[in-house]
Amino acid sequence: MSEPLALYIHWPFCVSKCPYCDFNSHVRESVDQDAWRAALLQDMAHEAGLTKGRPLTSIFFGGGTPSLMPPATVAALIDAAHAHWGFADDIEITLEANPSSVEAARFADLAQAGVNRVSLGLQSLDDAALSFLGRAHSVAESLDALAVAQRYFARVNIDLIYARPDQTAEQWEDELRRALSFGTDHMSLYQLTIERGTRFETMVRTGQFVPADNDDAATLYDMTQSLTNSAGLPAYEISNHARPGSESRHNLSYWRYDDYIGIGPGAHGRRLNNATQRHKKPENFLSAIARNGHAIAGEDLLDPPSRATEALLMGLRLAEGICLHRLSRKTGIAPEALLDADAVERIASLGLLQHNGSQIVVTAKGMPLLDAILPEIVAVEAEPSA
Repeated sequence: MSEPLALYIHWPFCVSKCPYCDFNSHVRESVDQDAWRAALLQDMAHEAGLTKGRPLTSIFFGGGTPSLMPPATVAALIDAAHAHWGFADDIEITLEANPSSVEAARFADLAQAGVNRVSLGLQSLDDAALSFLGRAHSVAESLDALAVAQRYFARVNIDLIYARPDQTAEQWEDELRRALSFGTDHMSLYQLTIERGTRFETMVRTGQFVPADNDDAATLYDMTQSLTNSAGLPAYEISNHARPGSESRHNLSYWRYDDYIGIGPGAHGRRLNNATQRHKKPENFLSAIARNGHAIAGEDLLDPPSRATEALLMGLRLAEGICLHRLSRKTGIAPEALLDADAVERIASLGLLQHNGSQIVVTAKGMPLLDAILPEIVAVEAEPSA
């Protein structure tokens, strides 16, 4: 049986840039749809030539705002992916969408094109908060779009951002309870973080608002875990919640350190022990395609310690944790060399970790402290470059 393989397709264009967003997104007055369809198909063909014989388990259209793509382009990319690799029987094909009426009008055609899961960026159920977050839709419009999405797609995720400035525990509880009542099988619940290079960073630096403090954010995090657990959508990753069996297969590919192809501007990929990155600026991406037949800006061979370190850092975000024997088979590094056994024992004694045979799991108590735990327990180090 071949190893799982996932495909990520990045559509870089947005109607406007949200002030919290540090993703590779761009606002352009016009987009040559034919040129972009051809370029993405060419970029895909290059990667397919390197990874034949491995059926895709998932496809994810991210951005940017991929729901602005013409459904015919989405269909062409899905059809080409099927021709190149073939699909697993239960392939998951996700597309991110803004919950606007314009984009909801395309949902029927996107479903016809082969998309079977949609991720809606609701972000908030409060109109004032949506304005603060720079979102173009209203709550009423987003709920209309959600209803359309649930009509056409068997699986729907909604994104919400919490721990906003001055947001109280009572406000977040009301908002989250309302969101849980919508009956989606997956929710991505992110604390607002101030990312470098964003408009929010400038606003914080100039005193236009003060982010939520760590204690308040921790209170909201604990509340989030309690409410989602009670509703049957436990966290399977720090910020992602799902009914058992409805976890995002594509995101699990990242966190389980499986191979994935990344095409489109700025897309990252990891395949055949190499990390790839595409040119970020849309114009540079198109130029590279015309020049090289692909848009790879960088490709680096990952040595076994680098792969092990990345796999540990990502896998321990998952509620299921990491199997050290599986990671050892992937990297050739002995299980006992991956982690500092004394540090694991010490942190486990605090109730922050569980170590059952070859399985290492960060507990619910330890998850909020993950960034502090990881440097303590990861023993393997990347080898110096030759």
